[in-house]
This record gives sequence, structure tokens and C-alpha cells, in this order.
Amino acid sequence: MAVSEQDFKNTLRLWASGVTVVTAKSEQEGVKGMTATSFSSVSLEPPQILVCIHEKADTGKVILEQNKFAVNILNSEQQDVSNQFAGANSQEERFANVDWEEGKTGSPVLKNSLASLECTLVQQVKAGTHWIVIGQVESVTQNQGAPLLYFDSAYRNLAED
Repeated sequence: MAVSEQDFKNTLRLWASGVTVVTAKSEQEGVKGMTATSFSSVSLEPPQILVCIHEKADTGKVILEQNKFAVNILNSEQQDVSNQFAGANSQEERFANVDWEEGKTGSPVLKNSLASLECTLVQQVKAGTHWIVIGQVESVTQNQGAPLLYFDSAYRNLAED
């Protein structure tokens, strides 16, 4: 017997995670982006990551069409960026006032993020209401700072030693 949706949500919110913005671009659709916390490394050789994207997300549609995307790991000062790329905001609103550039693969890279991983789509797997998108990392950028964390339905900061 499966657990209820509410019990599942209440349990998963107890998993602390970093916050990312997944981005993609196409000539027809333009730039797309969305906040995602379902992100993980998959393999070191070759370097691969995964991100989970809702089947109805327009960002996911562009990723599956273009076979390119970027995962931007947000820093602790980018809570507003996370909020801007989440929810019902239009894509124009999501990219407004966010400093970004076209990366080496053509995907949007957020300039002030803690790190960005530009990827080529390797595989997509449908699981329930989401696509598990696996990408081979083609290029990375890194910056100084602390990560933006999310736990128990709120943003958090790392405790300093």
C-alpha cells in the first residue's frame, strides 16, 4: 500500500538539499528556466548528473528537444533568484534582472551562481509525473560562496564552525 501524497510530502521536506535553477534555450522557444532541488551526481567517468523535471514544465520540453541544458547551483545570496524561477512567473519574469550569459553549449548560465554545469542530454526516463534527465557534463564554472539550502519548507544557511 502506497503512502498518502501528504505523508510523502511531509517526509521529503525533511531532506535538506541545495537549490538549483535548470536552464535551456532554443531558437523557437527562447530561454527557459526553473527552480529544482531534485539534482544529483550520477557518475565521475564520464561526468554525469541528473535532475528531475515535471512533465508539464516548459523548460523540460526545451531540454528534451535541444538535448542541452545547464544546472546552476545557487549561492546563499540568491534566494530571490530561486523564488523568481519558481511558481507561476512567466519565463520573461524569471530571467528579468538576472545576470546570465549563453554558455559554451548554448544554454543560459547564471553568472552569479555558486557553480554551473553545462550538459548534453544522455538519457531521459519517465517516472510518474516527472522526467529524470541525465546529462553528461561538458563544461563547468565555479565561484566562491556558500550554497543556498532548502529544508522543512524554508531556506537555510550553513552553520559556521
